[in-house]
Amino acid sequence: MSDNPFGGLFGDIFKILGQQGPDAWFETARTLGLNVARGADGDPNPAVAERQRLEQFAPLVARHLSTAFSISVASDVDAANRTQGTLAALDQWRPLIRPMLDVPAADFSDELGDAGATLGQLASTIGPLFTGFQLGSVGGHFFERAWSLATLPLPRDNDKRFLVVNNVAKFANEWSLGPDSAIVFALAREFIASVVLTQSGTSDALRALLHDAVTDAAAAQGDIMSRLSKMASPDEIASLMSNPESLLDGLEMPDETPATRSMNAAAAVLRAFFDASAFHVTELILGPQPLLREAYLRYRLADARGEDAAAALFGIDNHGEFQTAADDFVQHIVEAHGLAAFTALLRADGLPSHDEVTKPAEWFDRVSNSPLA
Repeated sequence: MSDNPFGGLFGDIFKILGQQGPDAWFETARTLGLNVARGADGDPNPAVAERQRLEQFAPLVARHLSTAFSISVASDVDAANRTQGTLAALDQWRPLIRPMLDVPAADFSDELGDAGATLGQLASTIGPLFTGFQLGSVGGHFFERAWSLATLPLPRDNDKRFLVVNNVAKFANEWSLGPDSAIVFALAREFIASVVLTQSGTSDALRALLHDAVTDAAAAQGDIMSRLSKMASPDEIASLMSNPESLLDGLEMPDETPATRSMNAAAAVLRAFFDASAFHVTELILGPQPLLREAYLRYRLADARGEDAAAALFGIDNHGEFQTAADDFVQHIVEAHGLAAFTALLRADGLPSHDEVTKPAEWFDRVSNSPLA
C-alpha cells in the first residue's frame, strides 16, 4: 500500500492535465477570455455607420501623423468587436507573460514527507493554469471599455491595427461628443501607438523592462504554491478543484520594485505622448476640441477595473504619480521643442528613465546628443 494518501487523486489530476498539452495554460486563457468578452449582450458587431466613419477618417489621420513626425504611417485598420480585440490582446501578451510560467518546481517534502514531491508536481502544474485564468480574465475584461491595444503601451509583434468601435461610440454617446471627434482621436492614438510599439529599438527596450517587471509580479504565483503546500487533506484539494478561483482570494500585488518603477515611467510617458499626438491630429482635422479634452481626462481618471487589472499583470500602474509626472513631462517637451521631439521614442535609447520623467530637459539633452540620433 502506498504511503502517499493523495496518490490516487493526484494521479487522476495529472492525467487530465497531461492530456491538455504544454499550451493548456494559454488555451485556458483563450476560453475564459472569450467567455468574458462576449458578455450579456453577445458582443454585437460594429454598426455599418461606425465602420464607414473608420474608413473615411483613417487615411486622413495617417497622412497628418506622417507629416507631423516625418515617418510613414499606414492607414489600414479593422473595425473590431470585443471578442476580436480580446483574441488579439491575448496573442500579443502571450510572449510577454511567459516569465510568470518559469517559477521553479516546488518541493514540499519537508512539510509533507512522501506526499511532498507529488504535491510539488501538482503545484508546478497548476501554477501555469492559474496564470492562464488570470490572463484570460484580464484579457476579456480589458475590452469592456478599452478602444484598442494602445490603451496599454506594450511591445507588439506585428503592426495590425484595430478599434473596438462600439466602445469608442459608447464613449462619444456617454459624453455627448460628436462621433467624428471620438473616432479621429481613437484612430490617431492607435496609429501612433502602433508605429512606436512595433519599432524594433523601442519594443526591444520595452521587452527588457517588462521581463524584469513581470518577473517581480510573478511573486504572487509563489504565494499560490505556498497555499497549495498547506492543503493537507483530500477534502481541501477537492474543494480547490470545484472552485479554483478561491486560491486567488486575498492575494496582493508585490510591492513596487526598481523594475516596476522603470516600467511605469516608460509606460506613463508613452501614454501621455499618444494622448498629445492624438489631440494634435484631431484638432488639425476638426478644429479645437475642449469638450473632447475634458471628457477624455475624466474617462482616463475613471474607474476601469479591466484596464487596470491588465496593467497590473505587467507590473504597471495606470494612475498615480507616474501618470501625472508623465503628463507634465510631455507638456514641457512639446512647449519647449515641439511634438516632433518625440521621434526619439522610436530609438532603443529613447525611453525616459524613472529619474528623467521629472527632469525632461535632461532627457531631451541625452536623446539629442545620442549617437543614435
